Amino acid sequence: MSSQVKIFSGTTSRAVAEKIAAAYGQPLGDLSIQRFADSEIGPSFNESVRGCEVFLIQSTFPPADNLMELMLMVDAAKRASAYKVNVVMPYMGYTRQDRKDKPRVSIGAKVVAEFIQSVGTSRLMTCDLHAGQIQGFFDIPVDHLDGSTITAPYIKSLNLENLIFASPDVGGVVRTRAFAKKFGAEIVVCDKMRLRANEIASMQVIGDVTGMNVVLVDDIVDTAGTVCKAADLLLERGAASVRAVITHPVLSGPAHERIRNSALVELITTDTIPLREENEKIKVISVADLFARAIHNVVSHESISSLFI
Repeated sequence: MSSQVKIFSGTTSRAVAEKIAAAYGQPLGDLSIQRFADSEIGPSFNESVRGCEVFLIQSTFPPADNLMELMLMVDAAKRASAYKVNVVMPYMGYTRQDRKDKPRVSIGAKVVAEFIQSVGTSRLMTCDLHAGQIQGFFDIPVDHLDGSTITAPYIKSLNLENLIFASPDVGGVVRTRAFAKKFGAEIVVCDKMRLRANEIASMQVIGDVTGMNVVLVDDIVDTAGTVCKAADLLLERGAASVRAVITHPVLSGPAHERIRNSALVELITTDTIPLREENEKIKVISVADLFARAIHNVVSHESISSLFI
């Protein structure tokens, strides 16, 4: 006899969690988050989870409080005798810190992976990690969903001629090539040099985009400096139009203003992170159905890869 499935949401991912639960075919469970005067967090389940397979939905943005809230939710579920506690993290923060790229720095992705496992998480379900090999930091099952499953069909629906895909940096070439393969299209690369984080010193285009409709492919847009500079440069190099398709709209600081004032026709993204403000240039496609199908397949012991291969 299979365990009863219950789905709960943290504070900041409520909107996408409601969509995921609806797509799965049941309402969100009843969970309260108490906040003390000093901002300390105390989650409490208002219904029994004993013997249940629990799915806790929470992205980490900004990472610290939301991550801590999620870990306390896992601990509460374990102490309430849940059969399994699965973390559904549409956006996992700290994944840009996946290696030592200079001396005396932390590997944040490894720290978060250890944190997630240390509280008794049974499995992690996430989407488009900054680097796929981050899965190797975990000793529990990781369901790594592919955001292009839902964004590529939208690009196809535009019926763009002379389509070419662009990576905004050398590190994103593998991701861009995989996306372009769905269309049988070529890729170009915007090679950038940074002086420091979130600040670009120079950029050049490797490849010919003359007369082409270009789609920039990335996983995260933070301050939008890279993607907007790349769009401007591609138009200067003769592109007919430039769009961008991403998965996680972090969109910090001046990002929205930069996107509005950029050469981008539109920025296509998912709702792994809710937008802080409305933006007429941003097209949002929900990951709810993808995650709901993944939860169903986990519960029924079916293939996850079948969802996007």
